[in-house]
Amino acid sequence: MASAKSMKWAEALRKAPVYRMYGRVLKAAGLTLESAGPPARVGELCRVLAGDGEVCQAEVVGFREQRLVLMALGEVTSLAQGAEVWATGERFAVACGPGLLGRVVDGLGEPLDGLGPVAGIERRLVDAPPPHPLRRRRIAQPLATGVRVLDTLLTVGEGQRMGLFAGSGVGKSTLLSMIARNTAADVNVIALVGERGREVSEFISNDLGDAGLARSVVVVATSDQPALLRVKAAQVATTYAEYFRDQGLRVNLMMDSLTRFAMAQREIGLAAGEPPTSRGYTPSVFSALPKLLERAGAGETGSITAFYTVLVDGDDLQEPVADAVRSILDGHVVLSRTLANAGRFPAVDVLASVSRLFTALATPAQQSAARQVRAWLQRYSETEDLVRIGAYQPGADPETDIAVQKYPALCAFLSQAADEPCAAEEALLQLYQLAGVSA
Repeated sequence: MASAKSMKWAEALRKAPVYRMYGRVLKAAGLTLESAGPPARVGELCRVLAGDGEVCQAEVVGFREQRLVLMALGEVTSLAQGAEVWATGERFAVACGPGLLGRVVDGLGEPLDGLGPVAGIERRLVDAPPPHPLRRRRIAQPLATGVRVLDTLLTVGEGQRMGLFAGSGVGKSTLLSMIARNTAADVNVIALVGERGREVSEFISNDLGDAGLARSVVVVATSDQPALLRVKAAQVATTYAEYFRDQGLRVNLMMDSLTRFAMAQREIGLAAGEPPTSRGYTPSVFSALPKLLERAGAGETGSITAFYTVLVDGDDLQEPVADAVRSILDGHVVLSRTLANAGRFPAVDVLASVSRLFTALATPAQQSAARQVRAWLQRYSETEDLVRIGAYQPGADPETDIAVQKYPALCAFLSQAADEPCAAEEALLQLYQLAGVSA
């Protein structure tokens, strides 16, 4: 039994006033806040008390002299100078669980579909480290995407990370929707980062459909939302994919677009005082990209096969973000505006695209057939101008003659309607027949 003295101390402790350290907002510029205190670390969440009693969440993104630099995770319309800032001592985390399937959430993991709270069985930090490199399983099993050109000429493995590079309006979102509907994966996690608000419902209802949504989680942060929320959307989607991977499932992670994630990270870096280095991008952009991309891939159990769209300005594949992403990923698919203008969809430029694991995943017969098709496409591209103006003279080069004759059949093979799924086995048989190779 407790002594009278200990009971006296317990009662005194219960009645003692509780003190919390807080700071005050000194400056606000857009969604960037500067406060004097409280003591906090980079990445820590704080609560900002507005004048009307509204509480806004903000994250510490840096320091400037003796002040904290914070970015709000929402609008701060009623904020006044001197508003109180409380440190929570926590980093941002989201609830994960099977109840995520079929749901549409925002960049903070909160529901957007009006179906009530998201049921979660565990909480995970959204800025988790990548898996240990020596604990990853080797990628040895192809993953059927239902897209003929990918399954035959650019085979993707379970746990591979691919980039879809293209300018605006060339069909990146449509290609993602084809993969989401037809893939052999168990779960889709789709991140729409910086998309137009109009396109979100169109993608879900028209491109994804009820069947696709039933085994998917959609994370949305539209272009009008704060930069930090767009960054969080990419991290939250990756966290959800990691949860399902750790359950032993095959996960498809699709992000549209990685470029807008980089642009949002640039806004945060500039607000924190970083100098712009490469075409206006700050150093933190090029450190954040590998941290995000390396989280995908094969784990000890399960796998995350990732497809990231990269929006290239002016179709320039050498711009800084595209160049950095291409060096990190396990392959890239280039969508050609010329092919799209000619009406060929998906507008995949086979000669400019590569899967770095193709030789490890494809059979010798598939590799031989793919080499033959690529050779014909290369031959035709070298003489296309002559063919178009009628200056090509057959007979000069037998291989080029075959390429010209085969070109209509090649175009038919590479074309595929968005609502036309194609099984991987059927696609391979068509490839062998086209190339004249026996399986």
